[in-house]
Amino acid sequence: MNRKPLLTTSLLVIVGFLTVCPVVMLAIGSFSAGFGRFDRFTWMKYVEAYSDPEFLAVLWNTLVFTTGSAIVTTVLALFLAYMNTRTNIPFKFIFGVVTVLPMMIPHILFTASWAMLLNPNNGMLNRLLMEIFGLKTSVFNIYTIPGMIFVESLLDLPIAYLVIVPAMSAFDVSLEESSRVCGASTLGTLFRITLPVLRPAILSSVILVLVRSLASFAVPSVIGMPGRIYVYASHIYRIVATGFAPDYGKAAAVGMSALAASMVLIVVYRHLTGESERFVTISSRGFKPTLIDLKGWRYPAFAAVGCLCFLLIVLPLLVLFYSSMLPYIMTPSAKAFSMMSWKNWMTVLNDPISLLSLKNSLFLGFVGASLGVVLSVLVAYVIVKVRTKASGLLESLSFLSFSFPGIVIGVGFMWFFVRTPLYATLSALLIGYIATYLPYGVKPLSSAFVQIHSHLEESSRVCGASPLYTMRRIVLPLLIPGMVSGWILMATMFVRELTVSVVLSRPGTEVLAVQILRFAEDGLWGRLSALGIIMIFISSSLVVIASLVGRKLNQMNLIG
Repeated sequence: MNRKPLLTTSLLVIVGFLTVCPVVMLAIGSFSAGFGRFDRFTWMKYVEAYSDPEFLAVLWNTLVFTTGSAIVTTVLALFLAYMNTRTNIPFKFIFGVVTVLPMMIPHILFTASWAMLLNPNNGMLNRLLMEIFGLKTSVFNIYTIPGMIFVESLLDLPIAYLVIVPAMSAFDVSLEESSRVCGASTLGTLFRITLPVLRPAILSSVILVLVRSLASFAVPSVIGMPGRIYVYASHIYRIVATGFAPDYGKAAAVGMSALAASMVLIVVYRHLTGESERFVTISSRGFKPTLIDLKGWRYPAFAAVGCLCFLLIVLPLLVLFYSSMLPYIMTPSAKAFSMMSWKNWMTVLNDPISLLSLKNSLFLGFVGASLGVVLSVLVAYVIVKVRTKASGLLESLSFLSFSFPGIVIGVGFMWFFVRTPLYATLSALLIGYIATYLPYGVKPLSSAFVQIHSHLEESSRVCGASPLYTMRRIVLPLLIPGMVSGWILMATMFVRELTVSVVLSRPGTEVLAVQILRFAEDGLWGRLSALGIIMIFISSSLVVIASLVGRKLNQMNLIG
């Protein structure tokens, strides 16, 4: 009996529930007369949402914030990619690794570290500059749209870099050389040859950062809200999490436009990446890119890249650890060092809510990632090996959630769970996490399945093995690297997750990121820093443990 159609149908139902259900419930909720009411529908929530005098300001802020972040991020990514792939600056390999390391730092912590540095009232860097130069007012104010763009650009830089660097590495420099031989200037070559050839990668980076900044919540909440600058995500959060009567219908109505914008951007992104083959300039296997000798500019360029890498990872971590040891934010001085203690750490480790959030995040990280990988294995198998119209639909559904802003999907799931026993439980968070981050498991496992030739399975079945035995003894052992990669990605995402959690989390289901956000809102920077470093340690430990287990299993399979 062929069980593939049954498996495909079952997965379509499960993945369809995870990805389509919150969107449908979001749409229904936007027309509902009240939270949890499905007996009477109205247009009033749309009227209230889009006639709100503040909505135009929110729309403008969102446009400036997302566009500015996309442009700055892409320019920085182009600079880093060019330096690391096309020039002879020293320590390129180290810089290439350090550039993507910030992906391991939760966005809420990265943002909070910059708020502690550039807060106009008591920011460490501001106070230091005022003391050194005798200034009366602070130099920087992080609570502005430029401040938001600056921090968001640093956060999204690793993703943009990973999009641009492959195209930059494969760029045929003979095109530029030919342009110069024909008399073109360096600037003319840049605009007429280099940038047009890299256009798909550049546009892909811009679109991807637009999507990520539209869905971003850490920067709008920690930096935007104290400065009374609201964008889509923080505006939705304000509707559902502040005041005496959260209006989930109005939040759903606002979320529908954010969801539509994000989905359009993803469609454009996939179109651009699909057309990338038209811009291929390297076709031979023996190609090796020519490095540009910067000569006297070698070390100034090295210093510029080093400074950017310092801002990306070293400075935020130093600020977090330094702040965790102090009773309040202070500039580095003899007095500050004399006041250092482990008090914030002890307070956090003895705080019942912080301990509960730690326990909940660990549970969601381990259990959620494990369930997510099991589902991802099945989905990737059908996508790669079955190859039917139904499997094509499954692939589209599984990657649909990539275009969903987390806080919007959180509102959609809230509407679904309100009439069920899952409301205000860890199970609700578990389902929301898996639905939002399913592509992070399916993508590496799909790549792993592509590497497994179908002849291996056919040979096993010819020898009399059942499909289940073939899967257990042949396919799964070969999938271990992909499964470990998927598990690590999902576990780290679940431990640091914020956007879905701020909507679905309730008393008793607090998670680390939500507790850190509460500390930021209350100005408890020392406790925030201590709990944040614990979060980073947990995420890093999960990566190390999963890698060691994956390596051990791989060795056992090789021996077997």
